[in-house]
Amino acid sequence: MAKLVECIPNFSEGRNEEVIQGLVQTAKSVPGVTLLDYSSDTSHNRSVFTLVGDEESIQEVAFQLVKYASEHIDMTKHVGEHPRMGATDVVPFVPIKDITAQECVDISKKVAKRINDELSIPIFLYEDSASTPERVNLAKVRKGQFEGMPEKLLEEEWAPDFGERKIHPTAGVTAVGARMPLVAFNVNLDTSDITIANKIAKIVRASSGGFKYCKGIGVMLEDRNIAQVSMNMVNYEGTPLYRVFETIRFEAKRYGVNIIGSEVIGLTPAKALVDCAEYYLQIEDFDYGKQVLENHLLN
Repeated sequence: MAKLVECIPNFSEGRNEEVIQGLVQTAKSVPGVTLLDYSSDTSHNRSVFTLVGDEESIQEVAFQLVKYASEHIDMTKHVGEHPRMGATDVVPFVPIKDITAQECVDISKKVAKRINDELSIPIFLYEDSASTPERVNLAKVRKGQFEGMPEKLLEEEWAPDFGERKIHPTAGVTAVGARMPLVAFNVNLDTSDITIANKIAKIVRASSGGFKYCKGIGVMLEDRNIAQVSMNMVNYEGTPLYRVFETIRFEAKRYGVNIIGSEVIGLTPAKALVDCAEYYLQIEDFDYGKQVLENHLLN
């Protein structure tokens, strides 16, 4: 059986359609890889790609995408709502079929080394690939963002895992690692007050004493003039989406604010959404494996 690996690179470009399409063509140019999905956000000024392929092909496409981004995205000119530190901000590898998490760690380290060797972009390893406990959390790695990275790299504890203590002048710094599947989940509020989104994000995220497996920040969607709670749910079974959603609804009411919608960025495991349906519909004794038609068709 062929081993399948998912790669979900995030690029600091969500407005220039020519560059985005260049990334699409690069993603499609490597045999053995399928581009499952890509999405761009103009407020975040960020694009997220989802690819799947065998061990060797996924490494090649990841490198080629980082190379293209380094040649076409200038971080000195980048402005967007989402935290970022590089043209290719983060490159996660996720085990999908007949491959272990440790094998994905090994893949991430090979790709990280090649990126630095051939492109001179400093690399931090994160999540399951992290070299120290402080580097597991992407938010800690990325703290300071592109503008603060020159100083951060000179701090004793923040030498890159690959590369010198200086950023690439236009491509910045990239995080590479292996992790399990997550859900990128955003909740939009009917307010233009970013401080409300920030306060709610602080309540729900794990680092502030909120929900385990939830990472969250408040962002402003300038094109819609609304505030958003932007989250990564790193274990949707440990902390289901509906639980965080209802907490956001409750906290927003304190400020006289309503939820006007939510969004999932990129692909998501079906069970994360089925769990929400089961909760809101109060389905009794539901068996996801046995009662979902598509599961039987796939098998």
